[in-house]
Amino acid sequence: MMNANGFSGVEKEYIRKHHLHQPKENQCSSFLVKHIRAPVHLVWSLVRRFDQPQKYKPFVSRCIAQGDLEIGSLREVDVKSGLPATTSTERLELLDDEEHILSVRIIGGDHRLRNYSSIISLHPEVIDGRPGTLVIESFVVDVPEGNTKDETCYFVEALINCNLKSLADVSERLAVQDRTEPIDQV
Repeated sequence: MMNANGFSGVEKEYIRKHHLHQPKENQCSSFLVKHIRAPVHLVWSLVRRFDQPQKYKPFVSRCIAQGDLEIGSLREVDVKSGLPATTSTERLELLDDEEHILSVRIIGGDHRLRNYSSIISLHPEVIDGRPGTLVIESFVVDVPEGNTKDETCYFVEALINCNLKSLADVSERLAVQDRTEPIDQV
């Protein structure tokens, strides 16, 4: 059941618990939700790889990570042509394997996403009798000079939607290979 904001009660609860950003006057923030027909452990195996975002993010051509995938680790991401950027330097802020939460902050690069921070959380759900995953991704970012909050949010939401669609496609392909049995038969 959806509420007035388009989110179900369960989704609203996860957003309240894991995705509360405190945007300043010159920032925009938003939440995106994706339901994936693949079990959480499979989707998380892709999302948690801070060192390999290109496994599901279509705009990443290459990633060089520094450190041991712990909080504070950095990665240099090369962005595919066609976007208004070529590189991004990002820091791992949170990697919680129990709650399935990953948070990343952009700290540099040749783009206009200043003070960008994102949180992605994964939650188990049942879709058509099979294990599925509710994915929620939220962000906060500065609005660049010459742009409106709406334009900035629209741009970032479009990027995240592409990433989430790709995450679903890759996860669901892997789930078919994995041949997950219906929950009521386990």
